[in-house]
Amino acid sequence: MTTAPHSVAQRCIDWPAAQAIASAACACAQAQGLRINVAVVDASGVLMAFLRMPGAFLHSIDIAIDKAYTAAGFGVPTGAWTEALASHSPAVRDGLPRRPRFVAFGGGLPIVEDGVLIGAIGVSGGSESQDEACAQAGLGAIGLSV
Repeated sequence: MTTAPHSVAQRCIDWPAAQAIASAACACAQAQGLRINVAVVDASGVLMAFLRMPGAFLHSIDIAIDKAYTAAGFGVPTGAWTEALASHSPAVRDGLPRRPRFVAFGGGLPIVEDGVLIGAIGVSGGSESQDEACAQAGLGAIGLSV
């Protein structure tokens, strides 16, 4: 009888990349005069790095973390959910956004390297487009984009 492995290898963002992403997102915000919170999670949605700029909104802490969690959990940008939900049944359109920690507005981006989801970033504190631009700047710091 042959025994096959009962586990799989899973790639994960490392801490230097998570730190670089968070720092670059904050630098982008600072250049625009914004104060943001930035969360970087691994592919399982577990927090890897977090930065809060002085003066950033208190409630944006959890929103940034939840944006990253949502983007990692589904592998899609949080800003894509409005359009994506429109094609689903009323039950899905109503039920999915009620899930704890689910965020359906811009600022959360998956981190994909060589076609593999390795984590996600969530930014909160500006408008949706500002948050997403800061998240994109974070990905750009390690040579990635969405």
